[in-house]
Amino acid sequence: MRADRLVSLVLLLRRRGQLSAATLARELEVSTRTVLRDIEALSAAGVPVYAERGRHGGFALLPGFQTELTGLNHDEALALLIAGSRRGAQAFGLGSALASAMLKVVDALPESYRDTAAGAAQRLLIDPETDLLSRRVVADEVPDAVVAEIRRAVLAGHRLRLHYAAAGQAPQWRTVDPIGLVTVRDQGYLLATRSGADRTYRLSRVLAAEELDEPAQRPDRVDLDLAWQERGTRFRAGGDQVAVLVRVNPARREDLVGTALAVLAEETDADGWLRLEVTFQDPRHAEWALWQLATNAEALQPQWLRTSLHDRAQAIATLYRPL
Repeated sequence: MRADRLVSLVLLLRRRGQLSAATLARELEVSTRTVLRDIEALSAAGVPVYAERGRHGGFALLPGFQTELTGLNHDEALALLIAGSRRGAQAFGLGSALASAMLKVVDALPESYRDTAAGAAQRLLIDPETDLLSRRVVADEVPDAVVAEIRRAVLAGHRLRLHYAAAGQAPQWRTVDPIGLVTVRDQGYLLATRSGADRTYRLSRVLAAEELDEPAQRPDRVDLDLAWQERGTRFRAGGDQVAVLVRVNPARREDLVGTALAVLAEETDADGWLRLEVTFQDPRHAEWALWQLATNAEALQPQWLRTSLHDRAQAIATLYRPL
């Protein structure tokens, strides 16, 4: 992500002083042209970067440069840093403001954490498949203590012991090497490896977590967006995915299809409504999607879904019966 790279660029200049474009490109693993564009973006954001001409020239920050954000603790600063990695700032024309804010957040981190500031952002990914205005399914509920323990291990690069309840299986303890954390439609996932094999764990199924005092076996740098793309489809295609046969008002077809994982079959009923067979990520996802459509859709199968929607509607009707 570009915001992460801008943070890394400034940290390099703060710690090592004047550096050439070629050196910066090598350190950041980008082209010199990209470095020059990033320097321009920093200047536009108000960061005092200047260029020295000549054979031994390069780029440097003005002496004594210090941002002006104070009073944040580590977790608060980290939260802002990760929030800054979202695509929204670019979408709303706030890219340069984001660059400036991100640099101030880095300065707010305690000295002992600054070396890991840029790396932290690449380990946490927020909503890679949805924009800021998209609808969300009901959020997973995960105990704060469990999430905090997993996050610490991810950021520190330590191994994790998880007490995990996979779908249809008894909970088991397993030791994993954490890669990063991803949220998709407010549901959290841990990307990890176990005995060298890729594993994706849904946070709501983690009953307990323990950070170990052992280094995780993982690469120093990771493209979490790409890793999620490669794993996400495989993960959601298995486990407790459910197929639903549903009748839907044609005017609301896109609302249904837009939240489903896939459409397996489609035909038109005699009354003009559409009959679709669609798949959802899990039972809760299916119930949520049908409930949003109210009387514009009817779940025909499976029976447990009809029963669940009936009971939910009955509870609402009872609550709001005439006084």
